[in-house]
Amino acid sequence: MAKVHVRRDDTVVVISGKDKGKTGKVLKVYPKTDKVIVEGAHIVTKHVKPSRANMQGGIVKQEAAINSSKVMLYCTKCKSATRISKKLLEDGTKVRVCKNCGEIL
Repeated sequence: MAKVHVRRDDTVVVISGKDKGKTGKVLKVYPKTDKVIVEGAHIVTKHVKPSRANMQGGIVKQEAAINSSKVMLYCTKCKSATRISKKLLEDGTKVRVCKNCGEIL
């Protein structure tokens, strides 16, 4: 099982694939399969049968999972995709830091 470098509610940039360059919030992380669901990226159409919850049925557009290697963390200070490093603060907490500008993410 690989460790995923992004967490839920992180802002990320898609760096490859059909949605290259799009930014969005991570909605869900699947560490076992190394995949993430990003808001507004990798939209697929799904055919849904009518049910009690959805009486209409039909074609629904929704986000699908993409590999976590195709996304990079987005730094709001540099306004760009960035790699991260880990830093230990004086009080003993470990934080993620932007490699470009040193901002705590």
